[in-house]
Amino acid sequence: MNHYPWWKNLLLVVGLIIGAIYTLPNLYGEDYAVQVSLSESKPVGKDVVAKVRDVIEQQHLQFLSVQDVDGQVLARFPDTDSQLKASDFIKASLGEDYIVAPNLAPRTPKWLQDIGANPLKLGLDLRGGVHFLLAVDVDESTKARENGEIHTISNELRQENIRYSAIKRDAQNGIQIEFRDQDTLKKAYAYLPSHLADYVVTMDENNGVFKINAKMNEVAQNKLRDYAVEQTITILLNRINELGVSEAVVQQQGLNKVSVDLPGVQDTTRAKEIIGKTASLRFQMVDDEHDIASAQAGVVPLGTRLYDYDGRPVLLKNEVILQGSSITYATAALGENGRPTVNVRLGGGGESLFHKTTAESIGKAMAVIYVETKTEKTIVEGKLVTVRKPIEKVISVATIQSALGNNFEITNLNSAQYAQNLALLLRSGAFTAPVEFIQERIVGPSLGKSNIDKGVRSIIIGIVVVFLFMMLYYRLFGVFADVALLLNVIFILAILSLLGATLTLPGIAGIVLTIAMAVDANVLINERIREELRNGMSPQTSIKAGYERALATIVDSNVTTLIVMIVLFALGSGMVKGFAVTVTIGLFTSMITAVMYTRALVNVIYGRRQVKNLSIGRVIVAKG
Repeated sequence: MNHYPWWKNLLLVVGLIIGAIYTLPNLYGEDYAVQVSLSESKPVGKDVVAKVRDVIEQQHLQFLSVQDVDGQVLARFPDTDSQLKASDFIKASLGEDYIVAPNLAPRTPKWLQDIGANPLKLGLDLRGGVHFLLAVDVDESTKARENGEIHTISNELRQENIRYSAIKRDAQNGIQIEFRDQDTLKKAYAYLPSHLADYVVTMDENNGVFKINAKMNEVAQNKLRDYAVEQTITILLNRINELGVSEAVVQQQGLNKVSVDLPGVQDTTRAKEIIGKTASLRFQMVDDEHDIASAQAGVVPLGTRLYDYDGRPVLLKNEVILQGSSITYATAALGENGRPTVNVRLGGGGESLFHKTTAESIGKAMAVIYVETKTEKTIVEGKLVTVRKPIEKVISVATIQSALGNNFEITNLNSAQYAQNLALLLRSGAFTAPVEFIQERIVGPSLGKSNIDKGVRSIIIGIVVVFLFMMLYYRLFGVFADVALLLNVIFILAILSLLGATLTLPGIAGIVLTIAMAVDANVLINERIREELRNGMSPQTSIKAGYERALATIVDSNVTTLIVMIVLFALGSGMVKGFAVTVTIGLFTSMITAVMYTRALVNVIYGRRQVKNLSIGRVIVAKG
């Protein structure tokens, strides 16, 4: 009567093994580490690994290991003092081409990492670090878009021989175009709406003024706002990589704000410098008329400059045919031949010169130069002075296949990953909405350690107290419930680790709450079994009836809780969402462990033999 088929028992065992494997990484802990990578996102060589090891040994610092991990050097240390000292010496030895960042590296074995079993990430409130809240200037994005449209409209109207007397941007009414007579106004009104799909175009001819107003519609404004915020988040994530923060949390907050949490980072100045840095792009023609060898020897022709591109020299003309500010959109895609490309859309001005130059240069090479402004501190006359230094780098050289207009493709790219990076650089350098730091907060690591200790202690105390109560009150069935509680915690941690979730203090609170809710399900089952025994049913029948009749009550209580968690997740902030996610996962895992796993244990003990009584509390009821 009370037994599972073999396949169900096998499924439960497999689930338990998977849960244990993905929980296991959380038991290994972390090492203090220094992470070294190239600023160009390329893998480091073995010589860099050896150099890092030499630097550490020369300073007589204790270290655990120095390894090449996924193209980066990872040096592990036994304490934070050695870590920070090594970080400073390594940074001074390697120079500006390398990113050196202190970090915490998990001790998880490689075989676990290979199957995606990684430890839980710790949130800002547990590890400590820096919190920023940035406001994205969406109005500036709208202004840049409309200014770009002004250039496009003026060119198109001239091409259509539609003469206007003035064209300008008005903060309230969008783009305004004035004409000298009614006929030209009507001709323009017949042409513009189909070419300005994202605008509401209206005609105004009051008091002898012939004018067209083109105001961006609400859908386009929302789309532009979402794009500006999404682009800012993408750029921030890319820049945060330079800080070596693997558990950074960057997420949208409200309509136009972005929250940035950097666990483990204490240097707010460096963090703000990385996050708030500016960049731009330039398109320049490759000079194929002069000899590169002569330029390398120091004889650089007038009006040109020598650059390095992927380890080889390239000579570029100084004339800029297009500025990055003209780019309003850039995405990676696959071309007709299956090779990766980047689709670019212009609209910020300068398109005429770009179109003319590319039309005259078909078959010639064009380069894209990424210009980043870095800040450096130097001592001048005994005072610390911040100097801004532009860093120029050629990121693409491609052959012009045809005259390029407002929309074109950049081809000749090595890989899909390279195309995605190039699209990101084009976006970040060209159309980044201005951001403003409106809030910053430092969370000390001692507070995080205290929170972790208290959170873990609360879970342990809660589990121990519940374990003791269930064992004393329900005897053997209480032991079954205790096993279910332990499995419940294992499954919660396994799922959170598998999802790559970030554990925060509210998340720990959710785990503690889940423990109480999970044991409640077993209390309902055990009390139902005892009730059936008091009504004179046999032990085997009581077990079957207890589980089946208690299930409806357990489902009802969990569904009501689930509804509340869905509301919290939909309307709450980041911390509240973490609590809601943990509790929601706990609801499902507690249903499985409290009902299925305890039933499997009961089946093993009582299922295949006749019993006269059950060990289920102070009242042990005899059969019949």
